[in-house]
Formats: sequence, structure tokens, C-alpha cells
Amino acid sequence: MGPRVHEIFRLIVCNALRAIDVGLIMAAFCAAAVLSVSAPEWTAAKDLLSSKVSLSSCVLLAFAILSCYGVFSACGLYKSKRLSSKGSEVADVLRAMAFSTACLWLESRAFYIGLITPIFLAVFAALGSTLVVLMRLLLRFALGAIRKRGCNLHHVLVLGTNSRAVEFARQIERTPGRGCRLIGFVDDEWQGSSEFQKFGFPLACGQKEVAEFLRRNVVDEVAIYLPLRSFYERAAEVASLAKQHGILVRFDPNIFDLKFSQLNAEALGGPPQITAESSEIGGWPFLFKRVVDIVLSLISLVMLSPLFLVVGLLIKMTSSGPVFFAQRRVGLNKREFTMFKFRTMVHNAEQIQERLAHLNEMTGPAFKIKKDPRVTPLGRILRKTSIDELPQLFNVLRGDMSLVGPRAMSVRDYRLFSEDWQRRRFSVPPGITCLWQVCGRNNVPFEQWMLLDMQYIDKWSLWLDFKILAQTIPAVIKGSGAA
Repeated sequence: MGPRVHEIFRLIVCNALRAIDVGLIMAAFCAAAVLSVSAPEWTAAKDLLSSKVSLSSCVLLAFAILSCYGVFSACGLYKSKRLSSKGSEVADVLRAMAFSTACLWLESRAFYIGLITPIFLAVFAALGSTLVVLMRLLLRFALGAIRKRGCNLHHVLVLGTNSRAVEFARQIERTPGRGCRLIGFVDDEWQGSSEFQKFGFPLACGQKEVAEFLRRNVVDEVAIYLPLRSFYERAAEVASLAKQHGILVRFDPNIFDLKFSQLNAEALGGPPQITAESSEIGGWPFLFKRVVDIVLSLISLVMLSPLFLVVGLLIKMTSSGPVFFAQRRVGLNKREFTMFKFRTMVHNAEQIQERLAHLNEMTGPAFKIKKDPRVTPLGRILRKTSIDELPQLFNVLRGDMSLVGPRAMSVRDYRLFSEDWQRRRFSVPPGITCLWQVCGRNNVPFEQWMLLDMQYIDKWSLWLDFKILAQTIPAVIKGSGAA
């Protein structure tokens, strides 16, 4: 397939997809209108369908469809997804449908459209998302079949022969359905050349011949994998050459040999910058996590208010001092906040802690004693049942903490941290419960505790949060590791 035919094919597919999306949005809109009408209202609905359609109704419907189409375009659904994964494309569709549903809700409020009810919006979002996702997956399958037959290929030239460049090439070979054809590599002889030759990849030319190679060969993309520190000028020269030829340029995002979970482009009123995040906790899932925190903490506080009153009275009756223990803790990105718990120790417990340092049973900076002499008799019961932790729900409601996340460390413990990698646990909001709590709490050594926090950050998902919350209940009932 020649370059002109390739471009025509791309335009046909893109425009056809736009038209199909408009049709799917209209289908979801009409289906939601029908399904959101309850049985007693069917007669009125039939009367509505049999009546003449007003010009204002057509205008509002057109505005709704166009707003959804505009959101789809803004969310990048019509850009090439050749090298993106199925999961990322599905996520883009769901995000676009969420924005589109919000636009419909705003339109209903602005123009007082009675048809657009909460049921209508729910049906529209669910049905629209399903239809568009299925269409995207079907298109992927069809294009993959075409590309495997040698059509609609994307020719890629790789600059550099290091391990990252080789891994990029192997990813291309593992996914033939994406239609990327590896032309070869560009590099000169260096100490790693013998290792590169073992993989059997073709060497297209040396670095000095790349300009001539671009003039004489079909190249759709140049992937630059040269070490930035040593070959900055050369990489910039090749990028400039590619720009002059109108060729797509791809850069290796891992230029510092660090593993980032998210890379994004952001513009602050000027040229965009690349931001690298070490945690998966962000975006829409994080917003949903926050909504869950607010709803569950508010419900829990209302339901547990009688228990709070009883526990508060028992604390005042059995020992002198305040009902709540307030302590400065280190939270998200080392922001300090005041955390609340039911007081389980004598009122001057922090002042006499240093005298008990030799009795500490925890490794690392954490301080724990199973039979701590500062704990009151009632406090032992509150700790064993984890009731002392319940006032942290106020911190969750305020946004200082989350229901699930690494345990909030005291300022004293944080200052005793000796390893910087352990401080990554502060890149996410602290929580009432986490993997450490459901895996034995005080029975887990400090180093293992930190590794569990890293595991939570690296593998975070909303499903993992719900799973930890479910596992916390039996752990509390058993009282495993509680001190």
C-alpha cells in the first residue's frame, strides 16, 4: 500500500468512525429515552412519538449529539490508536462517555428538559459506553486482520541499539496486529554492538548515513533511543531531520532509567512538559476513591455515633485526660496533619516514651510494645478491637486520610526513616487500613511493612481497595497483631 493510498485509507476509516459514533450516540440517546419511561407513562410516550416534532426539540437533540461528538474529539478518540493498548483505548472511551453524560445533564438543567432524568443518564452512559467500546474492539480486530496481511503498514526506524531500543523492537514483533514494520536500526559500532547482533535485528545504516536513508526509503516514524546525556546533539539533529521530512518522532520516556507508572504531557500556558508519576493512584479512579471515602466515612460516623458516645463516657470515667488523642502525623507528600484516635494511654504518654525506648519490639523507626505500661485497661480493649482507630473517620471526611492507604506515621517516626525508597509511601494519601493491617499488623517487621506499602502503591486499583476493606473486618474480629 503506497503512502498516498495509506493516507486515503486512514481518512476513510477516521471519517467512517466519526459517522458511526454519531449513529451510536443517537441510538443510545433514543434507547435511553424509551427505557427511562415507566410503564404507566407508555401512553404519553406513544402520543409524544406520534405528534409533530418541534423545531426546538430538533435543535436540542442536535446540540446534545454535537456536544457528545465534540467531547469524543477532545478526548482523542479519533487519533491513531495503532500503538496503544486495548485497555487504554477503552479507558479513553469511558472517560469520553462520562464527560458526554455530564454535558447532557448540564443541558437538561439549562433548558429544563424533563426527559433527561437520572435513569435516562444512567441508561445512556451504560448503553453508549458498551456500543462504542464494542465498535472500537471490532475495528481493532478488523484492522489487525488487514495489517497481518501486509496492508496499512507503519514503517519504523529505530535510532540506537541499546537494550531499551531492542525491547521496543521486540514489542513491535510481538504485536503484528498493530501493523508496525521494523525497517531496521541506526547506530555506529560501540561496546554493546556484539550483544545487539545476537538478536538478529537488521542494521539499516550508521548515524552519519541517516539523512540519506530518510531520503531514499519509506519511513513513517523514527523512534529515538539514544542515551540522552551522551548523544543529545545527535538525537536533536535526527529529530530535526524527521521534522523536515514530516516523519513522526517517538522518544524513549525512560531517559533516566527510572520506572514511572504514568507519563503525561502538560502545558502551563506555553510548550508542553512531560510529567512522570511513580504512583497509579490518580485521575478518575482517584476521584471515585475520594467519593467512596466521603460516603462511607459519613455513613459510618452516623451509624457509630452511639458507640462514640459510650466509648467517650467510659474513657472519662476510667482515666484522667481527654477523650481523643490528637497527634501530628505525616500525610500526602509529607504534609503534616492532626490525626485523631480514642485515647488508650495515660494522658502524658508521649512525654515518657523516651524512657521506654529500650523496650521497643519493632524494628526500624516504629515504636510498639505489646505490654506497654502506658496503656490503660480500657485502652487494651479498645486496641484489641481496633475501636480506638474509629475517630480517624473524621480525618477521612476532612480529606487528610483515605479509608485505605499506608498507615499515617508520626512526625517522630518519619524523621527516623533511613532509606529514601521507603518515603515513596508518602506519595499517596495515608489510610486507616492497608495490606500491613490485614497481614498481621505488629507481627510484621518494619522492612516487610514498608515492602507491603510499596506493593499497594504499585498494584493499586479500586478493586484492591475494596478487597482490603473486606479483609479488614475478619482481621479486626480476630485481633491479629493488635497491641
